[in-house]
Order: sequence, then structure tokens, then C-alpha cells
Amino acid sequence: MAVENTTPNFLFTSDQLKTYTKLFYNFVISNSIYLFIIPTILSTAIHHFSAHGFNQTTITQLHKYYANDLRSFIVALVCLSSLSMGTIYVLTTIIRRPEKVYLVDFACYKHDPSLLASRETVCQRLETVISPESIAFCSKVMEKSGVSDNVFVYGLKDFPPKSAFDCGRGEAETVITGAVDDLLARTGVNPRNIGVVIVNISTFNPVPSLSAMIVNRYKLREDVLTYNLGGMGCSAGVIAVDLAKRLLQAQRNTYALVMSLESVTSGYYVGNDRSKLISNCLFRMGGAALLLSNRSSDSQISKYELKHTLRTHHGADDRAYTCVIQEVDKEGKLGISLSKDLMGVSGRALKANIATLGPLVLPISEQLLFIANTVARKLFKIKGISPYVPDFKLAFDHFCIHAGGKAVLDAMEKNLNLTKWQMEPSRMTLYRYSNISSSSIWYELAYAEAKGRIRKGDCVWQIAFGSGFKCGSAVWRALRTIDPAKVDNPWNDVIHQFPITINN
Repeated sequence: MAVENTTPNFLFTSDQLKTYTKLFYNFVISNSIYLFIIPTILSTAIHHFSAHGFNQTTITQLHKYYANDLRSFIVALVCLSSLSMGTIYVLTTIIRRPEKVYLVDFACYKHDPSLLASRETVCQRLETVISPESIAFCSKVMEKSGVSDNVFVYGLKDFPPKSAFDCGRGEAETVITGAVDDLLARTGVNPRNIGVVIVNISTFNPVPSLSAMIVNRYKLREDVLTYNLGGMGCSAGVIAVDLAKRLLQAQRNTYALVMSLESVTSGYYVGNDRSKLISNCLFRMGGAALLLSNRSSDSQISKYELKHTLRTHHGADDRAYTCVIQEVDKEGKLGISLSKDLMGVSGRALKANIATLGPLVLPISEQLLFIANTVARKLFKIKGISPYVPDFKLAFDHFCIHAGGKAVLDAMEKNLNLTKWQMEPSRMTLYRYSNISSSSIWYELAYAEAKGRIRKGDCVWQIAFGSGFKCGSAVWRALRTIDPAKVDNPWNDVIHQFPITINN
């Protein structure tokens, strides 16, 4: 009869031991001021006073002096007060911190179910404008894209449209009014209190601009500052937030409305150049409206505080500049070309972005490891040491990575050593909506909220890539725990179905 071994196993696996050791190292380094510096100061002070003692005679003499000379006491008190007030004035005016910027709330456009279309339907519509070989290519791309068989597509029933411009305007107005109406109803903010309006959309720029359309529809005030960002690609959502932050920090007590979208139908490619057909296969409709505030009172009702925005631009490099470019093909048909250099350019842009972002967000422990690794490799020329990739999981609780495509997300997961759970919002957004350009990072944050993952104090990293070539980051801190039961976003009705296993 075999005797069961009831001895508990207290040993860690090698991976667990490595993880716990790193967490302990991070804790010790990050809290060194409390663990070492302050105790050292207190110990030194105690040792000094125990050796020399307080000069009680001196204290008694000072007390008697000021007690007998009230005028001197008042003068000394005024001087001390003036010095203190002067110090406070310098700190609050000369080196004054910029205004804090809050995200009161955001609203993602909720797609009408009637807009759902299958891959087969999309290919059938494209048969009227491209060759059978191109149809086969598009079908293969969509099958391996990590996207659901059914996605939301605008204007497909009447494709090809009689007027690409009218179809594009209809798509843009549908998305903008749907998202902004929802946002204003949710926040209860009077449109007349909005001082800044920013719209980012790359390939569709009508006259008057879409930002002017918002002013007209919602009757905003005459001194509202409006901006329309065009041609800046999928990173434009982060760029729009950065612009709103700068404008809000330059004025007081106002709101900024940011609208991020793309009008896909206005730019459908109707030729047979495969580098341009990929856009037809991946880009779909979507948009998000954000309400930002610099009013201190809004900190109590806002969801997030904006901590950092950062952009790295590689447009000076010819390969980076041309890896995503709108141009005509040999037959004069306009489309957006995606070159084979795109993944390599994205990798270099990401490396430059996180190298700048790291010192702003990483704990000191990770920065020391990175510096030590760099010194060992480049200064001392020690061979066999791989470049150290900082553990951004120690800085961020949630990752919203632009859902540009399956290959992009696979590379990000590998390069940043992220878990399946951390990649889930990006992969599920790509699966359900495909590439919705600059608004994808907001559908991803909406997914995390609908899952009940956002807790007070959590740090969110949004990162996006775009033509030019640019990589942009936005870092947010959650001001409160988001109750999924009170969340109203496009994921609500289906969130229980996710995550879905993706086989392609």
C-alpha cells in the first residue's frame, strides 16, 4: 500500500523565484528613502543629541529675552513669517506646476447592428471593382487578420458608392453625432462651456471642417478654439490629447472636446495594387469622443488624470516617412500603401518612445538595471549580454495598444513581455472591430472598464503608431474604481462572451 506524501512543498519554481526576487528588489529600491535614508538621519540626530545634549541654559535665556522685549519678538516673528510667505510665493508662482488635466469621461461610438457584414459579403461587393486575383488576396488577408468573420462596415449595401465624398461625410457625421451625443448626455456638460474642440481624422477633410460641423451642430460659443488634425494616421488620437492638454494648461476653467475617428468609405481603394488593398481588408468604422477638463472641481467626478503624453517622430528617415503613404497607382487610382518596412519602422519607433518614456514612469529599480546593462555592454564592451528590456508591467496596470493588426500585437506582446491578460483588450478590439484607427485605444479602455478591471490608482498606458512615422504614448491614472454595472459603452451587451479564442 502506497503511503501518500503529505509533506507540503514550500519550494518555488525558478520562474516564481525570479519574479519574487525582482519584486523584492523593486520594493527595496523604490522605498529606500523610508528603509535607509530616514532611519539614518534619525539615528545620526539621536546620536548627536545624546552626545552633546540640549543646551537648556541657552533656551531659557532666549525665553527670558523675548519675554522681556515684546518688540524684538514681534520683529522676529514678522521676519520669519515674511521669509515663509516669500518661499511659498516663489514655489507657487515662479516654479508653478502646469494645470492638471482630467478625463471627465469618454464615449465610443456604438455601431448599429445593421452595419454588420461578413467577409464573404465584403468580398462580393469588392468583386465589382477589383480582379478575381485581388479578391482571393483580400480574402486570405482577412482570414489571417485576427478579425471576426462579421465586422461593422459603413456604406457596403450601396457599394461602390455613387459619391465617395457623400458616403464619407455620412459615415463621419454618423460616428461623430453618435459619440458626442452620448458623451454630453452622460456628463451633463453644457456645450457652451466647451472652450476647445479638436477633431483628428486622416483621409477625409471636408470644407467646412468636421470641427466646424461640431460647433454648428452643438451651437458652441464664438470664442471656442477649434482644430482639425488631418493626415496623421492611427497615432493622431494621442496627438489630439497632447494638443488638448497644452491648450488647457494655457487657460483656466474650461473643457476640451476631442473627437477621434476615421472615415474609411471615403478612401476605399478600387485598384489591384496589393500594398494598397490591405487597407480595404483591415480598416473599419469607429470613433471616440473625450471630454477633458482643467477645472480642479472636476477631479471629484472625472475618471482619469492625464499624467504624461509623449510623441517620437521619425519623419526625417525616408523609409519611415514612406512606409505608410497615400498615393496613386499606375492607373491613377488613389490608395494608402503599406510597405514591408512597416514592422521594422514600428519597432524602432517603439524603442525610441519607451526609451524616453521609461525615466518618467519606471521605478528606480528598473532604471538602475537598465543603466547597469547599458554600461556593461557599451562602456566595458562585455560580450554575451543581451540588451535589458525594462519591465513596464511594474509601471502600468493596463495596456491599450493600437489594434493595427495581428502582427503588430504579436510583436508588442513579445517585445514588452506582456501576458495574455494584458493583451486581451487590444486583441478583442481587433477581433470585434478590426482596425478602427486612432479610436482603437479607447475601445480597448472601454473593454477594460466593462470587465471591471479598472481600480482607483491604476495606471493605464495607451500607445499608438501612425503615418509620418510617429509613435505616441498617453499615460493615465484612474481617479476612482470603475463599476462595470454603471458603465455604458459598446461592450456592455456582449462582454460576457469575451475573451474569445482566436485560432487564425
